Amino acid sequence: MGTRALRVSLAAALAAAVIPSSAAAPPKRGELVPGRSLGGVALGMTKKHVLAEWGQRHGVCRNCPRKTWYFNYKPFTPEGTGVVFERGRVVHAFTVWQPPGWGTPEGLELGDPSSEASRVYGSLDRRQCTFYYALLQPGRRAQSVFYVFEDEIWGFGLTKPHASPCL
Repeated sequence: MGTRALRVSLAAALAAAVIPSSAAAPPKRGELVPGRSLGGVALGMTKKHVLAEWGQRHGVCRNCPRKTWYFNYKPFTPEGTGVVFERGRVVHAFTVWQPPGWGTPEGLELGDPSSEASRVYGSLDRRQCTFYYALLQPGRRAQSVFYVFEDEIWGFGLTKPHASPCL
């Protein structure tokens, strides 16, 4: 599959999962604090805490196996953030479609070459997902995820230790 076709397929898949009814309020310049939080949201937070952090306006994934909310910058566009819940608590937080202005305290930014993640954080585990791969930094309470598409950092995430990072 060609690069353009792959991008179109990836965009269509994300857009289908992210059909929100309204705009949302993820941070405009968010930060992944490895092992701790993504844009102020941490694993274990309740729905109420997420709404307090990212605002009330969000879309709900209709076909996801677990309750998944998307907070998009603009309605019907895929850039923003998302969270997955189990028993009412966050088990996965992630950025969607390389939102601008996101980085880490150590200086890694979305859009950087994938090699920068290993340069900044050392040896990372790699997991293949459908159209992309994830670089994982294990942690005791959370594993940090650096999503890679076409050798570029496209997203950040946090999951429970040993959980699949794939969306």
